[in-house]
Amino acid sequence: MSREELSIHLLFPVLNERLRLQSGIDRTMNYLKENVSIPYQLTILDNGSEDETPEIGMALAEKYPEVSYVRVGERGVGVAFRKGIEINECALVGYMDIDLSTDIKYLGRTIELFQTRPELEYVNGSRFAKESDTKGRKWYRKITSMGLVFLLKAVFHMKATDAVCGFTFLRKETAKQLVAACGKDNGWFYTIEFLLRAERMGVVIYDMPVVWQEDYNTTVKVWKTIKNYLVQIWRLRKTFKKESVKKC
Repeated sequence: MSREELSIHLLFPVLNERLRLQSGIDRTMNYLKENVSIPYQLTILDNGSEDETPEIGMALAEKYPEVSYVRVGERGVGVAFRKGIEINECALVGYMDIDLSTDIKYLGRTIELFQTRPELEYVNGSRFAKESDTKGRKWYRKITSMGLVFLLKAVFHMKATDAVCGFTFLRKETAKQLVAACGKDNGWFYTIEFLLRAERMGVVIYDMPVVWQEDYNTTVKVWKTIKNYLVQIWRLRKTFKKESVKKC
């Protein structure tokens, strides 16, 4: 695919993000205008916000012709990601966290990778690659994140060094194939299944080291989070086993 044919669609799943939405979109648009020469679109995918997020999102869509606001109607990153892929018409599509925890410069790096490596289908941002630099991460969040990676490697033999960095981009055709292959989970675990299925399908993935900065405080119920990991992993393990039996 030539440089002229490339275009990119940035998806931003949001829920009650009145404090970060304006800044996140403004910073992204400033970066794109100054550093990106291919066509681009941004879509704010609202998962059922109950604060001022809808008003801010619609105002941003009025401010920037490249920005759209979509009310998804259901909560969960998974359903928002699927919706974004469904409406996408660009050659590249992916999602970013609205707080831009992954340094925005890696967006340019991602586009460059797709331009120079025609065989590449999937860029997976990683906080835990050897060259990555993660800052401001609370100890308990680091434990749960690294514990999740350990479990995914132990149970599914995951090759990637991270599964939930909040920075993922794919070629349009690959994204649609993976949506068709994945289940219909609406939550965050959908993005993990997305990556694991990509590995199982032999998709060419680049595990990209990033500079990652957590820029806001959050409370995490550690034991509840770990329990959720275990339940979702057990469910997906059973699903993969059933699919393997059917192929035999």
